[in-house]
Amino acid sequence: MTASPPDLVIARPQGLYCPPGDFYIDPWQPVDHALITHAHGDHLRAGNAHYLTAEAGRRVVESRVGPIDLQTLPYGETVTHRGVKVSFHPAGHVLGSAQIRLEHGGRTWVVSGDYKTGPDATCAPFEPVRCDVFITESTFGLPVFRWTPQQEVFDAIDAWWRANADAGRASIVFAYSFGKAQRVLAGIDARIGPIVVHGAVATLNEAYRQSGAALPATKKIDDATPDELRRCLVVAPPSTQGSAWIRRFGESSDGFASGWMQLRGARRRRNVDRGFVLSDHADWPGLLQAIAASEAPRVIVTHGYVEPLVRYLAEQGLESGAFKTEYGDDEDAKPETADAAVAEAAADARADAGDAIDDGAEDRDDVA
Repeated sequence: MTASPPDLVIARPQGLYCPPGDFYIDPWQPVDHALITHAHGDHLRAGNAHYLTAEAGRRVVESRVGPIDLQTLPYGETVTHRGVKVSFHPAGHVLGSAQIRLEHGGRTWVVSGDYKTGPDATCAPFEPVRCDVFITESTFGLPVFRWTPQQEVFDAIDAWWRANADAGRASIVFAYSFGKAQRVLAGIDARIGPIVVHGAVATLNEAYRQSGAALPATKKIDDATPDELRRCLVVAPPSTQGSAWIRRFGESSDGFASGWMQLRGARRRRNVDRGFVLSDHADWPGLLQAIAASEAPRVIVTHGYVEPLVRYLAEQGLESGAFKTEYGDDEDAKPETADAAVAEAAADARADAGDAIDDGAEDRDDVA
């Protein structure tokens, strides 16, 4: 009986390791050769000797970690390292995000990093890549997570901002400085009023603009007039909530842009006026769509709600398993367990059903 060839990617204490290529993918400890899927802090860390990433992400990588020994590769082009053919393919997560395709000994593996399958004007769309083994994230790996169409979310932000501006109060959207903030800025109607961004967002905005992304004009708080501060949309990282910087806007309404905002409990934990369901990760249908498009008979799950997805894939006849990693989702207000998330979603559904019944009763009373 012929033995199966050794795995092309394995989990080591330093990170995901490719033995024949002698390199790591998104390592969480310093290594000699690091291939980087994208520039979020749980995937890109300082201290590696050499870095390789997608050319589209060069500016954001440099803005995040400063001067490093960085090599980049355009999407779809290949480089061979110690006999392993490597290429980067769009992941649709944030600017420069990539799935990493590895080919060696007649086998093809793909490491997804983080990804989404929905639209995003600020980065290249997800590109399915066929492979023998697909290594996937599972941040929102539960059937309860199904995203609202993106334009509906942007329309809701616009309507909220417009109403607040008419009332003379600022509209503050908390969004992660890299990726989410730029997606919000690209999606809203900038004609409504002035836009003020936190310094952390401004730094990434510049990297995006240098990379060719179209973003509306923004101001820093010190450059805005008192009248503009009363009508503006503010985009700031979640860490600024309750800070002296936020208090400078005076009367305001705040919201949080995150996939976790689908759960009312997450909105309560964040203590915001509005929750806008906008995620840079795939929802449950998106995960299944990406896995199916890979045509991989074997799937390995790295982080998020791992066990439910592994179990579901096994039930569908796929060979499924998991790697223990140190990747963490870059969204906040997450329920502690999958059971907790399902329970919150069920409670929300019951509340929505109750509201619908109450609305129906009111309609009948109006007719009577």
